[in-house]
Amino acid sequence: MLGSTPRVHREAPWLLDFHDPTHEWRRLFSELLGTFLLVVVAAGAVVVNAQSQGAVGRQAEVVAPALMVMAIILFMGKVSGAHLNPAVSLAFALRRDFPWRRVPGYVIAQLLGATLACLFLSAVLGQLGLLGATEPGAGISGWQATLFEALLTMGLVSTILGTASGAQNVGALSALAVGGYIALAGLWASPISGASMNPARSFGPDFVMHNFANYEVYLVGPVLGVLLAVGAAYILRGPGGKDPSAALAAQGVDDGITPSAATQGGSVLVGGMKP
Repeated sequence: MLGSTPRVHREAPWLLDFHDPTHEWRRLFSELLGTFLLVVVAAGAVVVNAQSQGAVGRQAEVVAPALMVMAIILFMGKVSGAHLNPAVSLAFALRRDFPWRRVPGYVIAQLLGATLACLFLSAVLGQLGLLGATEPGAGISGWQATLFEALLTMGLVSTILGTASGAQNVGALSALAVGGYIALAGLWASPISGASMNPARSFGPDFVMHNFANYEVYLVGPVLGVLLAVGAAYILRGPGGKDPSAALAAQGVDDGITPSAATQGGSVLVGGMKP
């Protein structure tokens, strides 16, 4: 009822901290930590494989980060939404499920987390395996790798947007969907482009190695993939910004709160206030 205290305040008052703009640092720390863990595993698997002379193997290299993403979504997805990827933050913002004003902070936290992960790997094991840098495969041109990254990112973002929607909200099982897709993409496409699908994951090794020769592949490709995925979401589910479940999932609170508990007069609460 308009003007009354939202039910979310009575049932879970601690959630006010995460809607309060003064506590944005919690969400940013979550994105930094989550991206750090993701890149430590994704790039680290390549580094450890080089250090151990092939003990890890390509299959483990692509499945390990998928399992890490599943774990991150499950243990702190409700704090920040567990974007871990500038492409995901961009997609949610384009769908109007995530405030544009929060995108720069998320992207900076993600890039910083990825960089710290690669600095850690470099300090402990050295710059083996190009620090897990994503590069086009042998005989693959930049435009071929870019198109693959666009296609793979479209699938990833479509999976994320779809499982975050009210019509297809599967709660904790979304972690399985997203992690499963990342593993699937890596298993069949990593020899072509490295199956990054994440500008932050590719930024970390390139920054530490001071080599951005192919970084445009992992920036342009994911951005194209986001545009395709958002366009597909529009066709499948109509305009964004009207689904409370999607907004809550994107901003860090998903099926733990019902849409009616997070709305006031028909509007989603963003930052503790109606937008």
